[in-house]
Amino acid sequence: MRQKYKVMSLLLMAGLSCYLVMGGANPAYGMHIMEGFLPPAWAAFWWLVFLPFLVLGIRSIVRITKANPELKLLLALAGAFTFVLSALKIPSVTGSCSHPTGIGLGAVMFGPLSMAVLGTMVLLFQALLLAHGGLTTLGANGFSMAIVGAFVAYGVYQLVMQLTNKQKIAIFLAASLGNLATYIVTSGQLALAFPAAEGGFVASFIKFATIFAVTQIPLAISEGLLTVLVWNWLQLYNGKELAILKLIKTAVPE
Repeated sequence: MRQKYKVMSLLLMAGLSCYLVMGGANPAYGMHIMEGFLPPAWAAFWWLVFLPFLVLGIRSIVRITKANPELKLLLALAGAFTFVLSALKIPSVTGSCSHPTGIGLGAVMFGPLSMAVLGTMVLLFQALLLAHGGLTTLGANGFSMAIVGAFVAYGVYQLVMQLTNKQKIAIFLAASLGNLATYIVTSGQLALAFPAAEGGFVASFIKFATIFAVTQIPLAISEGLLTVLVWNWLQLYNGKELAILKLIKTAVPE
């Protein structure tokens, strides 16, 4: 029975992904920071900052899958969840837009380094297939979403669990704040590249962050609620894998 639901979930994720690829939205706006939008020096800088985390993430995934091969399906599901959510965009600022990230769920399950790899794969496919984001800006987008967003989500989850031991609240806050952290960093990246004529970085950061906040705050709350719903589903049908990851004590009987 559990295997049946696993197959159904993967088919649903695949169907949604296919819809997003074939029915991509208007390309006038770039997903994340669009191709060519950052000056070359800043694009190169963010690539240099981003690459060490990607290497460490690859090592983390190799270690996880070697130790527990049965977790590969759950790892793929975390990547699919990130792909589907982060491909839903709302135009927000010229050169970028607001969207859920889907990073929090995978960060809680597999740690932030693993999501550096999964998030990068998602961003790469979106850049190549959906014209969302870009290759020159992949380092900047990867740093904000797949690294900072993942580390914030993981840190929030661990902190809330230590303070309250209320897992669903921890997951909600992890997904929501990981989402918001991504856009705080994106605002900072844009402000560094395009400081205001008056007020410099601070004025530019406030401008970008304020415009993002209009759409991003409700999106972050929505992502937190959706992530909790998906977590409830995983507890029912992937309890064994979650127990291996020490996220629950025992699996729910089939």
